[in-house]
Amino acid sequence: MIGLIMFAVTLLLLMVGFPVAFTFAGVAVIFGTLSEGIDLFGFMPYRIMSVMENTILMAVPLFIFMGIVLQKTRLAEQLLEAMGDLFGNIRGGLAVSTILVGSLLAASTGVVGASVIAMGVISLPVMLKHNYKKTLSTGVICASGTLGQIIPPSIVLIILADVLGVPVGDLFRSAVMPSLVLVGSYIVYVLAIAYWDKDAAPATLSRNPSAGKYWRVAKAIVPPISLIIAVLGSIFSGIATPTESASIGAVGALLLALIYRRLNWDIVYQSSLETVKITSMVFAILVGATAFSMVFTYSGGDILVEEFIHGLPAKEMSFILISMAVILILGFFIDFVEISLIIVPIFYPIALSLGIDMQWFAILIAMNLQASFLTPPFGFSLFYLKGVAPKSIQTTDIYKGVMPFIIIQVTVLLSLILFPQWYGFSGF
Repeated sequence: MIGLIMFAVTLLLLMVGFPVAFTFAGVAVIFGTLSEGIDLFGFMPYRIMSVMENTILMAVPLFIFMGIVLQKTRLAEQLLEAMGDLFGNIRGGLAVSTILVGSLLAASTGVVGASVIAMGVISLPVMLKHNYKKTLSTGVICASGTLGQIIPPSIVLIILADVLGVPVGDLFRSAVMPSLVLVGSYIVYVLAIAYWDKDAAPATLSRNPSAGKYWRVAKAIVPPISLIIAVLGSIFSGIATPTESASIGAVGALLLALIYRRLNWDIVYQSSLETVKITSMVFAILVGATAFSMVFTYSGGDILVEEFIHGLPAKEMSFILISMAVILILGFFIDFVEISLIIVPIFYPIALSLGIDMQWFAILIAMNLQASFLTPPFGFSLFYLKGVAPKSIQTTDIYKGVMPFIIIQVTVLLSLILFPQWYGFSGF
């Protein structure tokens, strides 16, 4: 039972507000020393070295750098303005343009906080000005801003590929269809609301946008699309590994900054500094999680969980439903990085013993983790938006706004569980 007590203590400390990396490492040291003795940690240098030598994880800082550079070029601002011009002549057009921009930003930057903040600053005032309902406006921005969790190249998918032993390129390919279904579901919901409730999302522009607007749209969309094709195309075609394609993305982001005439030493310095900070945080959590999982395994916690799962009827489906429920509930309270590095390694050997398709399992987890950014009370997207929203927007407006999108996300997740063949997976 030591492993389960460890887990409970860790969750309690995280909810109190202790730093994540130090919580994992501290709990591991205390419980590992009490149960097995200090000699247990003689293996830690080897584990840390294996983490630092992992070439897959080299893609993480490169993709983070790419996203931060593109954020500083004000890519989101240009995309939102251009797409608003393109879709503003239909009811719900601004909301649809926000979803599409969120998808493009996810595929080109993957920085959730930056996407939500940019769309909150630029798109939210425009929607409110044109009498969009507060709940619909805030829900669309939060939901579309989190698409970076599932649309490749996603940091979540890179971490899951490493944890589950799946090739990153294969995982990126597997994520394309579920991503398209999710984005399409968001758009269908917005158009349906705009159709049934005439006041929810009125049209904002005339029916005949000028040729100049189409030209502005093209100039705003072509550069990020080109970068997406360069990064993902090099992976899917087999020309480059994910790590090599991440370097292509980083160089491509600098080239886009040069094209926009915004490349200077300050952008390179600030982007590099922020990349180091974020990457250090991720790897500190990774080292703490490595210590935690080692003690959890030596204490027999993984065996206890595995025996419980194998004792259930319809154990494969029971395992999938239980693991998804656990991840969804934990997503209310802790971040996707902790879930990926602590919870997923516990489930991995069980999924392997049950013969579950690891690519399918990884996509299920990624789809589930995306919901963690939306779920109250600790959904990060909700906090990001609240921080930049006008005073007229209450926290309850944001909570109410994201609920339909959480339902949509869970529905798509259930379809992925029940009908994996629709998405090209074997399931189990």
